[in-house]
Amino acid sequence: MKKTMPQLYAITDSQLMPDEKLFEGVLAALKGGCKLVQYRDKSTDQARRISDAKILLNLCQQHQAQLIINDDVALAQQIGAHGVHLGQGDISALAARLILGSNAIIGVTCHDSIALAQQAIKDSANYVAFGRFFPSSTKPGARPAPISLIGEARKAIGDVPIAVIGGITLENAKVLVDAGADYLAVCNDLFGARDIQQNAKLFNLKASEKNQ
Repeated sequence: MKKTMPQLYAITDSQLMPDEKLFEGVLAALKGGCKLVQYRDKSTDQARRISDAKILLNLCQQHQAQLIINDDVALAQQIGAHGVHLGQGDISALAARLILGSNAIIGVTCHDSIALAQQAIKDSANYVAFGRFFPSSTKPGARPAPISLIGEARKAIGDVPIAVIGGITLENAKVLVDAGADYLAVCNDLFGARDIQQNAKLFNLKASEKNQ
């Protein structure tokens, strides 16, 4: 995954977006210019998860976007997703790479630890994710990370893309981008919005205003 201009990274939520709302919401985000979507569903209904992921992959492909699967390497492999996002309790990025191949996008949650990020990169991760940076309903128990961590991580890991997550809104997004974030991982302030397509546009606009 090459370092690009900062941009929106949409994270789905099965409780916020049940049934058809999942596809309607993701389609709206894609129409708003989102190019990176993570399918995040912690349920045990594997048949539905496979079906959902296939539909989302088709939507993403229609809009020249990429679909990342949260946690589930087998699902990512089965449907031919663009990649997988791994937590610290999942298999290593190196193990995922052996399964998914050299072209897969692999991201790793690193909480507030530069050491975890360095290990993930050593294990062939394409990007690393830090957070939470603000109070978050999606990750309420996650320990907070200081905004200064982004700049410190940038010095330590070079040009490897950095995703940030946790309570990100249109009001606080710019401070993260200015600090060096590449991907604004957003769930509630995107998919909980009255106009998802417009909010996707606005998040990408915020991302493009770095240091302005």
